[in-house]
Amino acid sequence: MTVLVFANGDLPETAWVRPLLAQAEAVIAADGGLAHVLALGRWPDVVIGDMDSLPAGVGLAQIPAGTRLVTYPQAKDETDLELALLYAAEHYQGEILLLAALGGRLDQMLANVLLLAHPGLAARPVTLVTAFQRAWLVSKQTTIRGAAGDRVSLIPLGGGTPDGGAQIAATTGLRWPLVNDNLAFGPARGISNEMTADEATVRLRSGRVLCVHTSGGWDR
Repeated sequence: MTVLVFANGDLPETAWVRPLLAQAEAVIAADGGLAHVLALGRWPDVVIGDMDSLPAGVGLAQIPAGTRLVTYPQAKDETDLELALLYAAEHYQGEILLLAALGGRLDQMLANVLLLAHPGLAARPVTLVTAFQRAWLVSKQTTIRGAAGDRVSLIPLGGGTPDGGAQIAATTGLRWPLVNDNLAFGPARGISNEMTADEATVRLRSGRVLCVHTSGGWDR
């Protein structure tokens, strides 16, 4: 089972979301993320945040009794999405899928992506998903399931080398293999590798990387 967490970023198309919605154990909206859930024709199980970005025409009084409301003050250290992800990790057991995390303000978007490295989520599988991409944090090893021609990017997030990079022990199923190799923090060397089979693997020696899997059917 999965838990869907909707942020307040862009969600330009939703046809791919509906199968996920049908199988979800729970749906959580981070404040303005409520608009995306309502556009899909339902109320979330939980709305969480400081409620300063609710959709137009939706006030606290309109939220039905079947939706749990978890409110916080605007003066807080965490973003609404951070609180929603931590709530999902505390109250549910399934994989957490993060939707509508991209687009809008650059600072918010970068912070949304880096929440995958939040220490409070270290023991839980959390995946950022869009119509054609998935991204997740790798600290030991991972398997990427897709198709030959799909792109895989490995972006180091520190903890492995003095320059903030990561040490790759080995990869399989990629056009440009990495074996006993370092990815430095900053250079874009790990971007746009290519799957040569329906499955690829990445094993780290030390550090962490953000793994981004892009469907070969998306040409942007």
